[in-house]
Amino acid sequence: MLFLFLLTTALWISWLIIKQHYTKWQRLGLETDDRVIIPFGSLYQVFRKAKHLGLVIADVYQRSHAPAVGMYMFFKPAILVRDATLARQIMTADFASFHDRGVYVDEKYDPLSSHLFNLKGQTWRSLRQKLTPSFSSGKLKAMFETIDEVANKLNEYLLAKLDDGDMHTVEVKDLSTTYAIDIIGSVVFGLNIDSFKNPHNEFRVMSDGLFQNPNANVLHRIRHVMNFICPTVAGILCRLGVTDPITYAVRDIVQRTIEFREQHGVMRKDLLQLLIQLKNTGKISDDNDAEVWSVESPAENLKSLTIDMIAANLLLFYIAGSETTSATIAFTLYELAMDPEIYEKAQREIDKCLEEHGLKARGKLSYEVVQDMKYLDLCIMETMRKYPGLPFLNRECTQDYRLPDSDFTITKGTAILISLYGIHRDEEYFPNPLDYKPERFDPNSEDCNPVAYMPFGEGPRHCIAQRMGILNVKVALAKILANFHIEPMPRKEVEFKFHTTPVLIPKDALRIKLSKRF
Repeated sequence: MLFLFLLTTALWISWLIIKQHYTKWQRLGLETDDRVIIPFGSLYQVFRKAKHLGLVIADVYQRSHAPAVGMYMFFKPAILVRDATLARQIMTADFASFHDRGVYVDEKYDPLSSHLFNLKGQTWRSLRQKLTPSFSSGKLKAMFETIDEVANKLNEYLLAKLDDGDMHTVEVKDLSTTYAIDIIGSVVFGLNIDSFKNPHNEFRVMSDGLFQNPNANVLHRIRHVMNFICPTVAGILCRLGVTDPITYAVRDIVQRTIEFREQHGVMRKDLLQLLIQLKNTGKISDDNDAEVWSVESPAENLKSLTIDMIAANLLLFYIAGSETTSATIAFTLYELAMDPEIYEKAQREIDKCLEEHGLKARGKLSYEVVQDMKYLDLCIMETMRKYPGLPFLNRECTQDYRLPDSDFTITKGTAILISLYGIHRDEEYFPNPLDYKPERFDPNSEDCNPVAYMPFGEGPRHCIAQRMGILNVKVALAKILANFHIEPMPRKEVEFKFHTTPVLIPKDALRIKLSKRF
């Protein structure tokens, strides 16, 4: 009887402690998500595999009204910043109080986690400064020939598929994924691959495993969640040997490529070449240096990067770039198919630019002609508004911060979330948000609030490869629109399926009909 009493008392006290934990925000006077379920917090639908994490966070955004809202990521308290001006301020002017992401990183025991997205404080700042010259306009212009070669493979694949001149149904998400994998493999990893002709090459198989790994066991799935929810647990699992074999396959590819280049004096205008230069000399050359792409012999006193650090950052650029590039291309084509007026306007501009640059007959593009396609820029901007590559951003409070015009203080260590999907589809910032209107981003338009547009993040931690990503997307779209007709189709809004990756993946195939123009 005494044992039963003690057990009941212990359970009751435990419940009170848990209840106290899940009422933290109410007790502090912060508006709180009204659908918190213990122990899942605000993420019960994620636990049930019913809805993507980014969409659940967007739901909290839509149900609330305050500038900042308390919620719980399972057991982890977090604050969702709803006000776009405040979100931008946190990432820019008040960056000193929010300079980390609060995700798992272990430079010593798990060096492949030590990339630009995860790193903290001064270590992040130092690496960011060293890598920034890699994405200058001069470097991108030098890489353009490689980008155009990959886009030509996409073009040749479609020309062969549509050779009879008839309309054919094309699944554009699969098409754009193949292109994105090849473009990242070529421009970032320096690999000469053609997944259109050889879809089972080593890099494509490895890439598919990163986003579609049905063999991942429960511990691996928990580890992926803990990377974001509880980095300490992720670190413990890593020490126990719960690691992703695919990331180490990436390291092997990188090491083999670097060793081959250094042994044979191979020089290629890609990101890997610049990182080898950084590894061996301690810096990346400026655009105006005579030997900008040269690689000197390794000097021990100047070495700045290890093979593991190079592999980690190339993997980051792949994960961050391939799916977002693929999705932006696919969603843009899908939207153009549903709006003939916008499609025809974009196509006319491309034809005009090619003609003015004397490129129409050759079927090739140049860096300059792509830069002149201003309406295509607006289309891409509108796609990234409606379908942000990452549906939410995250930060960690690194020093106590008092919310503007409020008595509430965000304490150090608090997780911060910003719902890009919610903000980008908010009527307050973008009237008629489900309408696809590239013109809303015209400098002369007043149909949007530019403060609320943040597809690449903002401030010092904005996406370092932003210009490369846009360039890769524009080249693919220009090739397709210059050479193929899109048949109009009825409007149908895209739905998204549950997935454990941060990006949004369509529930159904994105099919449009294409035919050759010439």
